[in-house]
Amino acid sequence: MREIIRAPHSGFCFGVKQAIEKAEREAEASENIIYSFGPLIHNSGVTDELEKKGVHIIESLDGITPGSKVIVRSHGIGKWFYDEADEKGITVIDATCPYVKRIHNLVAEAYKKGKTVVIVGDENHPEVKGINGWCEDSAIILSEPAEIKADDIFIVAQTTIRKDMFDSVVESIRKNNENVSVENTICSATSKRQEGCKQTAENVDVMLVIGDKKSSNTKKLYEIASKYCNNTFFVDDIGNLPLKEVEKYNRIGLAAGASTPENAIKEVTANMSENITREESMLDYMEEIEKSLRLPRSGELVTGKIHQVTDKEIIVNLGCKKDGVIPFNEITIEGDQKLTDLFKEGDEITAKVLKTDDGDGTILLSKKKLEASEHWEEINKAFEDKSLIDVNVVRQVNGGVIATYKEVQGFIPLSQLSDRFVENPAEFVGQTLTVKVSRVDPRRGKAVFSHKARLLEEKQKALEEVWNSINVGDIVEGKVMRFTDYGAFVDIGGVDGLLHISEISWGKLKHPQEALEIGQTINVKILSMNTEKGKVSLGLKQTIPEPWTVIDENYQVGQVVKGKVVQIKEYGCFVELEPGLDGLVHISEVSHKRVTNINDELSVGDIVEAKILDIDKERKRISLSIKETLDEAPEDAQTEATEAEEATEE
Repeated sequence: MREIIRAPHSGFCFGVKQAIEKAEREAEASENIIYSFGPLIHNSGVTDELEKKGVHIIESLDGITPGSKVIVRSHGIGKWFYDEADEKGITVIDATCPYVKRIHNLVAEAYKKGKTVVIVGDENHPEVKGINGWCEDSAIILSEPAEIKADDIFIVAQTTIRKDMFDSVVESIRKNNENVSVENTICSATSKRQEGCKQTAENVDVMLVIGDKKSSNTKKLYEIASKYCNNTFFVDDIGNLPLKEVEKYNRIGLAAGASTPENAIKEVTANMSENITREESMLDYMEEIEKSLRLPRSGELVTGKIHQVTDKEIIVNLGCKKDGVIPFNEITIEGDQKLTDLFKEGDEITAKVLKTDDGDGTILLSKKKLEASEHWEEINKAFEDKSLIDVNVVRQVNGGVIATYKEVQGFIPLSQLSDRFVENPAEFVGQTLTVKVSRVDPRRGKAVFSHKARLLEEKQKALEEVWNSINVGDIVEGKVMRFTDYGAFVDIGGVDGLLHISEISWGKLKHPQEALEIGQTINVKILSMNTEKGKVSLGLKQTIPEPWTVIDENYQVGQVVKGKVVQIKEYGCFVELEPGLDGLVHISEVSHKRVTNINDELSVGDIVEAKILDIDKERKRISLSIKETLDEAPEDAQTEATEAEEATEE
């Protein structure tokens, strides 16, 4: 018998839960768009759902209008954000985890006292970046033991790191420094979650760690589980559930990160329960139903012997503690025929159960309803042909819903209602669903339907059609669905392809949001396809010429062009003429006057006009001059004349 064991303290932590609840409340109460500064948590499924509710992710306050509401995510953010928001008249909804907020206060106080702040954690993690923002980004960030030397050191920890990692870094610092104060700010929930994961991994045959691969604490759970269980798998999506591997083992452990929603854990559990023990569970379920029945159920077809016939009814012995009664109006009679003309005592008769108790202690039957037998034949044929039928969901029952096909009632288990996790099956009552017949027994009046099988089949068919219609090198239309730090996911007709940030523009981007918008329709080129893994790599910049290949068509020496200052060096500045095409303005070409510090004249982001002095196609370099587009100032001309005259006299 297989057993699924969930590690203690798995799933949403207090801080994450609080952040999501705040975001949902604000989105529900507001008629306007709510913004989240960065993903609220490291879980794309959750952030996608919030996006649908009106919570849009931003990476900058630029362009956000005064009065707008911006949520600070559970990871927290630096002090600069609050200052900038206040300056722009933006309302801040602070969903920072209380434990992270405490670290902000500790770091700010230590920095004010002149201490050297050390943060133990991942320097690229948003929580660590936020903490560093409360000491003006002056903290030393360590993820492993290191030698540092300072007068007065104050150490804190990222809330989700392992304690052994924190202890080893603290020990290495204390070896070389006397004045060291330490605040162990690892969240207790994190410690408990990691301990629960360890204990579970030690006692199971296979371990599944559920969560987003961008989640730091989930990755740490995977490391812990892998240490204590050789068969450990990272499940970041239900589609990656390794069922073939899992079904080899009897004791299955589950652990989930702080940013993993409960429905994701339940969905994995439901899928394993369904796939691993589906046949056993269904047979056991059907047998339990049989054992629990002492009387035939409503809708069931029954066969018995006629005990008595009158002009008004037929009494049928069904072999149970109650007799069945078929009223006159539930039998098809032609002309002046009487029941006694058609039926005799001792005859065998089949009828359908209308009620198990008609009020007189008998079972109400119907001969007319036997027409439903042809419906059973249709259901049986659909089962054999694996074809589809439409059913109406009539009511919720324990473990699923009852659905009818014409005169036949069937059962749809909770796990077969949808291809997503269903928490409340009542939402399907009243709906017409297209289903597959997964089990049928007309004699016992039993039918089991699956709506999920139909949905998965339809989805697979659609995916196959898309895969068969595209090839590497094709340019196809797609819709931007969501962003990550490394690119954007684009729907190309049912298949999500990855548009890496390096393939978006010929120029450099810090985030795909600089060039794209959610919901935007774009033409992309298919760069590679992996049918086995279901992955497609896309390119946007490949749909337009690389600037240097058409340089002669667009630019000539002597031409005056307009561009944006993107970089400043001691010797000059680089001006972007278009994405992927920069030109250098040497410091001597900035102004007619002598320039010693180019920062006094220009800033990054300035839009300037410049004249093309030279185009070196072999080295891909363009020389520009700003001063060539400027009139020479009179005083500069006078100065040059004076200097020339003095030089002549000498």
